[in-house]
This record gives sequence, C-alpha cells and structure tokens, in this order.
Amino acid sequence: MLAHLQRYPFIRLLIPLLVGILLGDYWMQPLPAWCLFLILLGGGLLLIGSYRFRLTHLYGVVVMLFLFIVGYQSVSRQLVETHFTFPEEETVYKVRIQDKPEEKERSLLCRVRLLAVEQEDSLHYYATQPLFLLYFSKQTMEANLKRGDELLIQTRLSPPVNNGNPDEFDYARYLRRRGGSGTAYVPDGYWKVVGHDSTRTFRQKALDYRESVTGLYRRLGFRGDELAVLSALTVGDKDELDEEIIETYSVSGASHVLALSGLHIGFLYALCCFLLSWLWRRWHWMKPIGFSFVVLALWCFAFLTGLSSSVVRSVTMFSLLAVASLQSEKPLTLNSLAATAFLMLLFCPTWLFDVGFQLSFLAVAAILIIRPWLYGLWQIENRLLRSVWGLMTVSIAAQIGVAPLIVLYFSRFSTHFLLTNLWVIPMVSIVLYAAVFMLLLTPFPMLQYYFARVVEWLISLQNEVLRWIEALPYASFDNLWLDKWEVLLFYLFLASLGYLLWKRTFRSVVLVFCGGLLLLSYHQFAVTVSAPRPSIVFYNVRGCPSAHCLTYGKQSWLVCADSLSDTSRLQRTLSSHWNHLHIDTPQVITDDFESPLLSFQEEMLSYAGRRVYFLHDDRWRYRKSTIRLPIDYLYISKGYRGNIEELQSCFKIGEVIVDTSLSAFYRERIEDDCRRLFIPCRLLSEKGTIHVLL
Repeated sequence: MLAHLQRYPFIRLLIPLLVGILLGDYWMQPLPAWCLFLILLGGGLLLIGSYRFRLTHLYGVVVMLFLFIVGYQSVSRQLVETHFTFPEEETVYKVRIQDKPEEKERSLLCRVRLLAVEQEDSLHYYATQPLFLLYFSKQTMEANLKRGDELLIQTRLSPPVNNGNPDEFDYARYLRRRGGSGTAYVPDGYWKVVGHDSTRTFRQKALDYRESVTGLYRRLGFRGDELAVLSALTVGDKDELDEEIIETYSVSGASHVLALSGLHIGFLYALCCFLLSWLWRRWHWMKPIGFSFVVLALWCFAFLTGLSSSVVRSVTMFSLLAVASLQSEKPLTLNSLAATAFLMLLFCPTWLFDVGFQLSFLAVAAILIIRPWLYGLWQIENRLLRSVWGLMTVSIAAQIGVAPLIVLYFSRFSTHFLLTNLWVIPMVSIVLYAAVFMLLLTPFPMLQYYFARVVEWLISLQNEVLRWIEALPYASFDNLWLDKWEVLLFYLFLASLGYLLWKRTFRSVVLVFCGGLLLLSYHQFAVTVSAPRPSIVFYNVRGCPSAHCLTYGKQSWLVCADSLSDTSRLQRTLSSHWNHLHIDTPQVITDDFESPLLSFQEEMLSYAGRRVYFLHDDRWRYRKSTIRLPIDYLYISKGYRGNIEELQSCFKIGEVIVDTSLSAFYRERIEDDCRRLFIPCRLLSEKGTIHVLL
C-alpha cells in the first residue's frame, strides 16, 4: 500500500501539512525564532547528509518535517495575532464598518476594524486594526449605517467566549479562525458617525458588484423564494433565504445547491469549455489560450460573487484542473486533487476547518475512488439510461464520502438524495445557464424582463418538486449523533473497504473486519458512556432560565422559570447535546404540572427528592414567615431585584444558582450576599452548565 502511495506525491506532501495545521490550531503557541533557526539548521545538515550518503528516506523525512512546521507555525501565528488586551471598563473607540450590516433577530451586526482608542483625551491608533463584531440595537437601523462609515463608540469589548454548555458550537475558536478578536454590544446613544471612508478594498468592490446583481433581480420582478434561490445559486447571496425554504432543501437533500461552490463552478466550467472547445479542435495550438480564457471567466465570476471563500476555493480547484487538462493524461486524479488542497492550505491554512472545504474535497475524492467501481457494476447499452446511471453513481459515491460529516455537523441524513439529485442537478444546470443568458440580455431590457419570467418559472418548478420530495415518508432521519472519533473510524473503515476492492487478499479482508469491529465497538462504548442518568441540569443560555430533568430513559422534562422563556433558542442551542445523549426532545413545562415522577407547582420544582425554586420576580421581598421552607436550589433569574437576606425569613436555602439573564450588578450583589451568609453560590455565566447527579 505504501508503494502504491508513491504514485501520489502530493498526498504524501499533504499529510504532514494537515497534521501541522491541526496541532497548531490545538496548541496556538507559535515556535520562537531561536527554535525555528535550530530546526532549519538541523534540517539543512540532514539534507546535506542525505545527499552525500544517498539516504533518500532521510531526505523525505526532512521535507515532511519542514511541511509540518509550516502548517503548525502558520496556523498558530494567525490565531495568536487575534489576541487583544481587553480593558476592564468601558472605553471610547474609533471603528470603521467593513461589510454591509446584517439584520439579526434582535440586533444589527456590524463587522468593524478597530482604528483607535481614546486615551487621555486623544486617539491612539492601532497598527494592526483588529477585527471585532459589534451588535447594535434594532433602532440603529433607522440611522442607515453603511460599509465605510467611521464611528466613535463607547462600549466594553469582550473576548470571544463560549457559554460552557455541553456539545455546543465552539464560537470562540470559530471567530478566531476567521481573524476576529472579540465582540461588543453598543447601546443607543453610545455611538455617533464621525466620517466615511469611501475607499474600497478589492473584495469590497466585489461585494458592491454582487449587490448590484441582486438589485437587478429585484428590478426584474423576482420576489420571495424565487429571488432568494436565484441569488444563492448565481452570486452566493443567501440573505434572502428564510427558514422554510432552507428546511425544504435540507430535508430533501439539496442543501448543497444553495451553497455556491464546486457544483456551480463546475457547470460554468463545462459551459465555458463547451463554447470554446471548437477553437482547440480546429487549431490545437489554441488550447492553452482557450483554457486561459476559461480560467479568466471563472475568476470574473468569483469576483461577481463577492470573492467568498467557498467560491475562491472552487475556482482555484477548477483553475488547476484547467491547467492539468493541457496534458494528454486524465486531468483529474487523486494527485491533482491533493495538489489543489495542498496549494490552498499553504495560502490559507484555516480553510481546513471550513465545513464547505471538507465536504467539497471529500465528495470529489469519493467520486474519484468509488464511482468507477460503482459504474462498472452495470453495463448499459442505452445512452439515456447510461447517463442516468452515471449521475446516480456520482451521487451515491459523493453521498458515501460526505455522509459522516453531514451527520457530524447537521445531525441529519436525507434518505431520498438519489431522487433529489436526479431532479435538482439537471434543474440547477438549466437555471444557471438560463440566468447567465438573462444577464447577457441586459442591453435589451424588454427581452430580459420577459425571459426573467421563464427563469422565475423554472425556479418555482424546482422548489415545488423539492417540497414534494420533502413531504414523502421518511424523507430524512433527524437527531443523529456521531463524534469526531467515530467519523475518523468510519473513514478508516471506508479506506480498508477500498483496499479490499483494489486488492482482494486475505490481509485486506482482515483489515475490513478489524476496521468494522473497531467502529462498532467504539460506537457502542460511546453510547454507553453518554447514556443519561437521573439528574437536574441548569444550562447557560441567555433568556432561557430553566432546569432539565433527566431519567435513565429517553424521556425528560424541561421546566421553565416563566412562560416567557425562549425555549426555541434553548432547543437550538442544546439539540446536539440531546442527540448525543440519544434522548427525545424534552417535554417543555411552563405551567403547573403533576406526574408520578415530577411536580411543578407555584414555581417550585420537586424531582427525585430535590427541590428547586425559580425566583424571577419580587413576590417574596419584605415577607416574613415563622416556618422556613427548605429548598435545595434557589434559581434566581431576571426580574428579582432584592438580596438574599430578604429571602432567609421564608426559605432555608441549600445553594443559590444565578442565571445569566441577571445584570452584572445584581449577579455581583447576590454573590457577595451568599459569601457573607456562607451559602454556596454558583454563577452560570462563570461555571457554564451545572449538572446535579441524583
């Protein structure tokens, strides 16, 4: 097998680079200059020795070590550069808005560069201009903030932190991988516009062109889902997509067509090659010039889409494919795919952690490895059926390659993916080519408007069929769970299976058997370890004060502190953890409830011999009682403005749990009261999730 790997040199170069990137992201400690000097000196001496004594294996080891250091150092240094010294109090800053502000559910998000900080009545400018995410209130939308606006803001900057909930999305690391240093909330009245920078970077100019294209779609009469899907398919603008159409594409297994990436660039590449192929068929020397025009067209399209990372990756891949097509051999192989990944990760190593990057390369790799074997299983004479069978084998191979990652990231598997792809891939190609023709009709407004109705009908037809597929029985399996080690073992099992198909020997059979046994054993071990136990869990989710009561089985209850709790946000945040526990969606309890296992009456939760009282108003302030009610946990959330001493005449408190919804002032005051009264106190904002085993 190692000898077979010699045929793919870029795979051998890619492996140490990947390992270095992964370790650099984990440790985030770049090597000092003296250490790098010693490594380079030692590597140089080893290269000289390998050349003099003809130790070719030593030469390979030095090259792999060098690539490992490159991957490690590039990622760790990039992450360290996002570090920022955060003041403990509010400060005045000067910022510049980098991108178009985004409207969120409860705020307006602006990505800004930190230009200067006010110190001693003067502005001190930053040399690096770190990137921050600022959240403004919804009223700020009336001010019509734009990209390039320079603001003076007064706020307290905060580092990116996670909430400490189990199996939650690692937002802090995600933001740092994209160059972000922190976040802040800017209330009304604490900011003002002081200028505007009209200069645009190359990427900002690209985004302006993308907005002009979506503006043209609106002028042509596109609205609703048709506008959203067309914008996503052609220029990668997904701002118009609502949750309903996203869910339709997700359940039916067509989400990949909404993410502008390899599929769409492939259609454009095929169109350009088809239009220009007559040149090199007639004049062979025109082939390099023709493919140069193809590459230029791809990069012009990437510019038109705003130079998003997914499109840049796909255009880079097809640009290298165009170069490889100049040779007489098969242009796209595992080696050329590895070369593409190698060059892209040298340019931007953090792309490795992008879901789109992983899905794209694994899908193409699976097509290259598995699809030829699948296609050879059935020899078909009919040309139409052979084309359908070819499309089905491509879809099956790609699905095998990305299925573990889809379950890992999205906890869903779409069962009708074959039917979906047989419909959506031809339809997307038709829609894309029709949209290109529609844009070419811009000099003829009347013809363009009428042809836009054809494009609108095509998109509407595509959406309706996908809604029909979504409504089919067992369209998807949801709430699935795989951890990263299971995914790794699954791919190792696939590798052993591929080795068996390549070399049918006793050793390959043993490898497949051991790989499958290891995968099943680890899965059973993971399910056993993560099995729920009777417990009460308090999660750190703002606006959702609640307690989760677990049993040994799949049933559980989510008891909310008041009827205004945002349970939908809680379910979105904790759904992956509940999938990990292999439990059903908890039963939400907001009013009085009584069952043999659990009781919730007058804000008092009784479960498995423990009492939890939810305090979210001032009903117990200034009350006196001769008999104190014993409670194990006093859960205090937003709405209570008193202190702990006022409650001791009514309650015998075992422990106080403070919800994140309380302001910092009240949290500190309650913590000080508990410290003075010798009552254990835990803050969800500091501890994250609190898990009480029963």
